[in-house]
Amino acid sequence: MSLSLDDVKRIARLARVGVSEAEAAHYQEQLNNIFGLIAEMQSVDTSGVAPMAHAQDLSQRLRDDVAREPNQRDKFQSIAPAVEAGLYLVPKVIE
Repeated sequence: MSLSLDDVKRIARLARVGVSEAEAAHYQEQLNNIFGLIAEMQSVDTSGVAPMAHAQDLSQRLRDDVAREPNQRDKFQSIAPAVEAGLYLVPKVIE
C-alpha cells in the first residue's frame, strides 16, 4: 500500500493539521516507508512461531504479597477532624 500526495493532504485535513506542499511530500515519503516496512513484516512466514508476551524470554522475580507496614488506621483517624463509621468526613464542595 502506498499513499498518494492527495491521500496525505486528505489525512492532514481530516486531522485538522495544516501542512505545506513540501511537508506533505516529506510525510508521504515517510508514511510510504512505514507501509513498506509493515508489508515486509507481514510477508514473513510466522506459522511455526509461538506467540510471546515479550520479545525476550524474561521472568520477573516475584515476592510474597505481605503487608510490611503496621496498620495505623486508628491512630490516623484519631487526629482527623471528622470521622464516622471508619470513614473520613469531608465538607461538601459541589451542590
